[in-house]
Amino acid sequence: MAQVDGFLVPFGPVAEAQRTELIWTTAITMIAILPVLVGTPLILWWFRRGNTKATYRPQWHFDTKLEILMWGGPTLIIIALSIWLTQAVFRLDPYREIDAEMAQGMNFEITGAPVAIEVVGLDWKWLFIYPEEGIASVGEMVIPVGRPATMRLTTDTVMQSFMAPGLAGQIYTMAGMVTRLQMIAERPGTTVGENTQYNGTGFPAQRAPVRAVPPEDYARWLDNARDAPALDAETYAVLAHSGDVAKAREDLDRPGDGPLVFSLADPRLFDRIVARYRRGEPVEPEAQPGSPLYRPDRAPLPEVSR
Repeated sequence: MAQVDGFLVPFGPVAEAQRTELIWTTAITMIAILPVLVGTPLILWWFRRGNTKATYRPQWHFDTKLEILMWGGPTLIIIALSIWLTQAVFRLDPYREIDAEMAQGMNFEITGAPVAIEVVGLDWKWLFIYPEEGIASVGEMVIPVGRPATMRLTTDTVMQSFMAPGLAGQIYTMAGMVTRLQMIAERPGTTVGENTQYNGTGFPAQRAPVRAVPPEDYARWLDNARDAPALDAETYAVLAHSGDVAKAREDLDRPGDGPLVFSLADPRLFDRIVARYRRGEPVEPEAQPGSPLYRPDRAPLPEVSR
């Protein structure tokens, strides 16, 4: 299984299209930049002191053809890029669901139903909830090859930004707000789901593998997770305490290392986390994950209607 640490080696059509847009944008921009990079040293060399072949024109101040060339070229480039990239923005909208029409237009295949994943940013770890599958994971996200991942994202602490460069672009998250991101993998591979928004001393640890695996491996991973300890509101209150995955294991008395998996006792956990910040009143420091005064026993999640 390939390990992808950057966006230049994608294994999903969304990230591949974004890479193509970047390459072409860079190439087109070079039409205006390269003449400057090449011409500047040539002009300095030609008009060097002692070069009697260079014409000295102290009264020269304007040339219509030169002005058209200098301003017309970049203007046409900006217009072309504006039209082209505007179309790309709509085509690669992170809120747009990956469906058969998109697959046909971008020449890839969908082999199964979408996988719903709810992502919660914490200090300093990612919680991935699979409400339809009845499981959750901390420190690792797994998706099946060929099936779209439809993600809802929020944070239960400060503002964060989720990015899995081998599969999709980045999207911001804020407490009380839900954003969306879509991705799909065409082949097995692993990229890094990272927080690109600095959020404190544990920021470097907030990196979770995002693995795309064959459907049979995904099914086995789900079966193993369903036998894990339950994640309910009380367990989540402990999990939400500041710290990396290793500290979460210690706080929850789960020996071992690596990612944590849970069976999901509360399918509305994500909505309850969002609702914490939608009650129309400030969240007390003792009830705010990430706060130095945070206390799990003082941080109940509100109930939400089904």
